[in-house]
Amino acid sequence: MQDRIEYILFIALSRIIRLIGLSLSRRLSFLLAAFFYFIVPIRKKTVKENLQKAFPAYSKSKINEIAFGSYKSFCITLVEILYLPSMSKSELESSVVYNDIPLIREKYNEGKGIIFLGAHFGNWEYIALTVALQLGIPITVIVKSQRNTLVTNWLDNMRVKWGNKIVPLGISIRQVYKELKEKKIVAMVADQRGPAEGIRINFMGRKASVFAGPALLALKLGAPIIFGVTIRKPDFSYQTAVEVINAEDLPEEEDQKIAELSRRHVSVLEKYIKQFPEQWLWMHKRWKY
Repeated sequence: MQDRIEYILFIALSRIIRLIGLSLSRRLSFLLAAFFYFIVPIRKKTVKENLQKAFPAYSKSKINEIAFGSYKSFCITLVEILYLPSMSKSELESSVVYNDIPLIREKYNEGKGIIFLGAHFGNWEYIALTVALQLGIPITVIVKSQRNTLVTNWLDNMRVKWGNKIVPLGISIRQVYKELKEKKIVAMVADQRGPAEGIRINFMGRKASVFAGPALLALKLGAPIIFGVTIRKPDFSYQTAVEVINAEDLPEEEDQKIAELSRRHVSVLEKYIKQFPEQWLWMHKRWKY
């Protein structure tokens, strides 16, 4: 019953946003952010604790500013996702500015497949959709199911709206391996907390557990890792930032190779977080253990 009520509210909000339009909904999203930050402070304590750990030299007022900014960023992303059923292909393509498509196409033409590694940054749903549209090549997207299966099904329908394929996290490794062996593009995010037994590397000045999967697959199959995020601009459009992760001059030992390649892609994420801290999703306990 709870799932159904949540889903009804989710769909109702989507219809309201689609009714009033994306432009106005984006501008009004700060009201939603204020509700979740000040009135029903969902994960507010976690956000501030994460920011204090990541930026220990920042003042309390600066931490509060970034914290509220992260809620505003999340609510803009939420509004944009909820508007997707009414969004046209051309509207979506024009919302993200790409200067990196030749680089991605060049790596794709090498015939080794691509691990397209994203993060919960800017609008993380937009990037897989728009990369596929810009390239004209469908992408296989690894997705984590939400607690509410009705919401998950709705999101998955949006993710495949323009030809992409989804593979649920947890049963994905064999399918991902198959897709990469067939020289396809597989997109995933790996910026949240890794398992307690996972490898630990330095992230924002502290040791953090990370997912080894992207590095492991890249080393086993020879597929390049391309890291990409969307950076939101003041007019609500997006500029992509895409980098190929250097896989040369790695250590000899296999576990050290995995750790070093993971460190390299995490350091790229760290670079963009430091530039635009409010655009990363701080709502999970990144340094839980």
